[in-house]
Amino acid sequence: MTASTSTTPSSNYRVNAAPAVDYYTPEQLVVPGTFIPQKDGEVAPKIFQPLKIRGITLPNRIGVSPMCQYSANAEFEPTPYHLIHYGQLALRGPGITIVEATSVSKYGGLSPQDLAIYTDAQAKAFKPLVDFAHAQRHLIAIQIGHGGRKASGQPLYVHLEQVADESVGGWPDKIVAPSALPFRPHGNLPIPRALTIPEIKQIIEDFGDAAKRAVEISGFDAIEIHGAHGYLISEFLSSTSNKRTDEYGGSFENRIKFLLEVIDNIRSKISESVPLFLRFSANENTDAEGAWTIDDSIKLAKIVVEKGVDLLDISSGGNHHKQAARSSFGKSDVPIHEPYSRAIKAAVGDKAIVSCVGGLHADPARVNEFIENGSFDVALVGKGFLKNPGLVWEFADKLDVRVAQARQYEWGFYPAREGIYELIKRTEEFEDKD
Repeated sequence: MTASTSTTPSSNYRVNAAPAVDYYTPEQLVVPGTFIPQKDGEVAPKIFQPLKIRGITLPNRIGVSPMCQYSANAEFEPTPYHLIHYGQLALRGPGITIVEATSVSKYGGLSPQDLAIYTDAQAKAFKPLVDFAHAQRHLIAIQIGHGGRKASGQPLYVHLEQVADESVGGWPDKIVAPSALPFRPHGNLPIPRALTIPEIKQIIEDFGDAAKRAVEISGFDAIEIHGAHGYLISEFLSSTSNKRTDEYGGSFENRIKFLLEVIDNIRSKISESVPLFLRFSANENTDAEGAWTIDDSIKLAKIVVEKGVDLLDISSGGNHHKQAARSSFGKSDVPIHEPYSRAIKAAVGDKAIVSCVGGLHADPARVNEFIENGSFDVALVGKGFLKNPGLVWEFADKLDVRVAQARQYEWGFYPAREGIYELIKRTEEFEDKD
């Protein structure tokens, strides 16, 4: 990540346009979110140190976690809403933004208002927001997945765990899963139909094709597989939801087979330089017989890293209706998923990047301490960015360091020459040392 060196001050200095879009927005000479030393020898807190993942380099270790917005059009495509929503984040310096859960199959969406990328037209609809992010020199990824028995639900701002029927664009008679088991017995979600082997193979192809579209048509910088929270992949992983007796059920090795084939298919269809992330629930958070545990996750983590997964995005729960309340698992004095991310990071070491999610927006000093101590490498924040899109800037202020901001915003806080020329000089010196 080397900044432009054509920075000689001039009274008639012309600001070049960003090359990624066909309308004017100023070129960002320094990647927003990059640490700027304010004195000789100043070292960035680790949370503001760059991080290379395959062919990309994050300017810092604060990312935007994928969050469903339930705002897709009737073709499950992004709209101007998404350009505005993700655009405001791209301007404010997170290390990377991960676009919300996007379905790889026609009937895999979490709701009729969720995004999808199972056609080229859908992939093309993402390109304006990806191009805008790139115009700001911002990295942007997409999370792809399949809802399994939780597909065709209502948006969470309407109702939790209620099926969307045909009257609102749903597909309740086409919901599929590893086994014909509802998420909650006698609940509001229907009993899914168990997938056939040919259907499983088709969904595996769907994952790979969606990743290929996302990279080659939309232009995303990285792909995240959604394997958490009780959606299709995590349904295969756990014995509580997978009662199959064929090659995709029974033993641990059989239950992880679907995920491993998804990873192989995606890796075969995207460039070696494109990072592949995997979000999974490290623990089912229930004492139900056969539940997925942190020990299972440690075994899985070691396997998927060898398969080509670069970042392990650690969450938990979502697959069993009797899981413990969030407040009753984990230690009260640490982020809810930190014990899980720490255990998995210890298991994979430097072979993979590990991220953590869940309540990481309140105390940047503590989050930096976890990163320094090796509990995780990247802090993913969701709701904190919804409340405060300028969260990275706030983190920097609280840690008493300076990070680059988009030129459109920074001029109001720093003198023009300091904000452009001296800032670039200092950044280049820091990057040379790195």
